[in-house]
Amino acid sequence: MIDTHCHLNDEEHFPDPAVAIDHAKAAGVDKLIIIGVDFEAGRRAIEIAEAHEGVYAAVGFHPNYTGAYQTNDLKELAELLKHPKVVGFGEIGLDFYRDAAPKERQYRALADQLDLAEDLGKPVIFHCRQAYEELLGVLEGRPNHSRYLFHCFAGSVNDATRALTLGSYFGVNGPVTYKTAGELRDTLRTIPLDRLVLETDSPYLPPVPYRGKQNQPAYLRFINDALASTMGVLPDECERVTTKTAETIFGI
Repeated sequence: MIDTHCHLNDEEHFPDPAVAIDHAKAAGVDKLIIIGVDFEAGRRAIEIAEAHEGVYAAVGFHPNYTGAYQTNDLKELAELLKHPKVVGFGEIGLDFYRDAAPKERQYRALADQLDLAEDLGKPVIFHCRQAYEELLGVLEGRPNHSRYLFHCFAGSVNDATRALTLGSYFGVNGPVTYKTAGELRDTLRTIPLDRLVLETDSPYLPPVPYRGKQNQPAYLRFINDALASTMGVLPDECERVTTKTAETIFGI
């Protein structure tokens, strides 16, 4: 399996990421992608990836971290994206749930980063919270990019349909295991299995039976099994298809 989205660069929760990586591999998670939210987190993700086989990084400005963003930051971002272990651009996007950054800053950073992604040909990992209408509107007004990945997808059936029209993929994580997530599971059933990938978002959103505890990449199996049940396939088939899709998106 591949954990396509984790934050082992969060030193507060993972002071020694090697421990989490070892546990993940013992649990059948062969590859992991560590996600950046700003320069510091991106550099840390690259450092960890350099030190471990099967571990990769993504870099970008998370919308909640765009308050101090400047267009000239793209130069350094472009250099980080050239690193051989950086396989994705993200997480970027829009977040209207929190007021961590003004909307105009979020839109500016999003547009600049999408331009850079087009230039570099990198897959784009989106963070989107209470902003699907706005984010999809931005993307529909741009040249189509074949590798958009909506991390922790929580949109409606209509949002999924619009994103699929753009050729997008969708990340599935802990909430698929929650009893209260029936609407999410109904939406996922409208998406082809080969457009879905597994992720933990560690240390956040732990799956059942670990709710209330710190999430770990090693828990990816519980997400795979819940997604398999949702989609009406065997766990082995879900693992095979989602792994192949992740390899295709990220070239790993």
